[in-house]
Amino acid sequence: MNKDITIYDIAKNLGVSPTTVSRALNDHPAVNPKTKKRIFDAADQMGYQSNVFASNLRSKRTNNIGIIVPRLNSSFQSSVLAGMEKVANEAGYNLIISQSLESYEKEKANARSMFNSRVDGLLVSLAGDTDKTKHFQPFMDKGTPILFFDRVASQSGHTGVVIDNSQAGYNATQHLIQQGCKNIIHVLGNLKINVYGERLKGYKYALMDHDIPFTQENILHSDLNEEAGEDIAHKILSMDPLPDGLFVSNDACAASCIRSLKQAGIKIPEDIAVVGFNNDMISRLIEPNLTTTHYPGYEMGEVAMKNLINHLTDNTEGVLHNTNTITLRSELIIRASSLKKKLEP
Repeated sequence: MNKDITIYDIAKNLGVSPTTVSRALNDHPAVNPKTKKRIFDAADQMGYQSNVFASNLRSKRTNNIGIIVPRLNSSFQSSVLAGMEKVANEAGYNLIISQSLESYEKEKANARSMFNSRVDGLLVSLAGDTDKTKHFQPFMDKGTPILFFDRVASQSGHTGVVIDNSQAGYNATQHLIQQGCKNIIHVLGNLKINVYGERLKGYKYALMDHDIPFTQENILHSDLNEEAGEDIAHKILSMDPLPDGLFVSNDACAASCIRSLKQAGIKIPEDIAVVGFNNDMISRLIEPNLTTTHYPGYEMGEVAMKNLINHLTDNTEGVLHNTNTITLRSELIIRASSLKKKLEP
């Protein structure tokens, strides 16, 4: 097995001091440019590898930022990660990305791995069954900043980047009411997750403001995936009377539900008007095109990463506390799936 090439090997090969080699490889201005070039060329030819880990230990920085997301196979999370990667790359940071698969236990294991990897900061969107955040305490004790996005911790003292989910839920429900719907089903995920609890709140407020009574039977909990859409459609078809409106907290689930309802002879939107959430690509592919809420994932990723890196650049230790919540704008995009009434020309 070939031994690793060291700065001492390069120094011996070129007849210079190890200190000169070290300074040249770190681009020190005191080293003559011609000498620096000789040293870089020799390092390349000899197969020298910089010991980044040792360098990081000395600087107490790894230039790595950890990211924990619920699932990687999500259009929304992919968009968020793209925004994060752009900002991190421009600032010279690397990303270590893991997924919790909606599991609290997996999230804890991911957090432990990130801590042991000495990440400079951590960005987290919580798992579906996470209801406590003690597993992030080691980061706070060490002064490693944590920023939550989309699915945020309810405890105060943490910065979170979110949209106004309550207002988004209100707008979606009110739109269905304005189309003449009076019996509206709301499909949502685990209420431990802040986004679903807030959207439910908005749904209830919209009903209240339009004098429509709230009934618990109109709330359906779901995993919000494609298979769940078929199950929801079957539940809806068994209802008497049939609902006339459907607000689903996920576009993929809403699209699957539309397909199953149409196969059963239900006309969309004439019989049931449908609104989704996220503005995923599927919302523009399903027929009729799906009314949905544009969730600014790419912007959320950019804002979250910029705030974390600004905190690191300012050399501020401890919890991010300049603001507890950064709220981004969302927008209801009205398409054919919900239009019982024609839009005014």
